[in-house]
Amino acid sequence: MASFVPPDLYPLNHAAEERQHHQYPFLSYPGKVRSIIVKRTLIFDFGGVLMQTRDYHYRHGWDTRLALPLGSVEHIVHGSESWRQAQHGIISEADYWYAVAQQLHLDADSLAMLQRDYFAGDVVDTTLTAYIQARRLEGHSIALLSNEVRSLREKLSAHQLTPLFDVIVISAEIGVMKPAPAAYHAVLNALKRPADETIFIDDMQANIDAANALGIHGVLYRANMDISAALAPLLEIP
Repeated sequence: MASFVPPDLYPLNHAAEERQHHQYPFLSYPGKVRSIIVKRTLIFDFGGVLMQTRDYHYRHGWDTRLALPLGSVEHIVHGSESWRQAQHGIISEADYWYAVAQQLHLDADSLAMLQRDYFAGDVVDTTLTAYIQARRLEGHSIALLSNEVRSLREKLSAHQLTPLFDVIVISAEIGVMKPAPAAYHAVLNALKRPADETIFIDDMQANIDAANALGIHGVLYRANMDISAALAPLLEIP
C-alpha cells in the first residue's frame, strides 16, 4: 500500500493546483509549492484619522464670542480633565458637558449651540473609507480603537461607518485609553489575532510608539497621505 504524503510536501501539477485553489481559495502556489498568505488586520483610530476637523472657524467663532484667546474652547472641550474622565468612562457624557458649561459660563441653550457648532467642521475621510472597503473585499479584517466616549457608537451609525468594522473598541467602554498597553490588548483579544498580524493607524506618535512596543505594526497617519502606499508592504505575511 502506498504511504500517504501530506499535500504540503509534494509539488502540485496544474490540474491539482486548480482543484485545490477552488477548494481552498486562501492558499497560493508560488513555484508549485503551496504556501498560506496571512492577511494582516487593520486597526484604525477615529478622531484625526477617519473623522477630521477641516474647518476650525466654528470652534474659533466661540472663542471670539466668549472673548477668549484662540483655541481656548477647544482646549476645554477636548483637553480638560473632565474630557479625560469621560474618555475613561469615569463620568457620564452629561456630567462632562455640564463641566464644560461651568468652565465656559454657558446656560443650557448656549451649551446646546456649542455642542452643535463644535463638530460642524468635522468630515469623514471618504478616501480612507473607500480604502477600508477595498481591503475588506480582499479578506482583511478591520477594527477601530478609539479614545472616545460611549456615544461614538451612535456617531459611527449616523455616518454609516459601523459596517466597516469587525471589532470596535472604545476607551470609555473598557476604562483604559491609548497609549496604555491594555487598550491594545483589548482590541487584539477581541480580534483573536497576535500583535504581529495587525497594523495600527493613528495620528498620535505616542500611540504609534506604544503599538510598536507591543509588536503591532504602527503607521503614523497624516492628512492627505498616500495610505495605500504606506500600508502596501505590510498587508500580507507570506
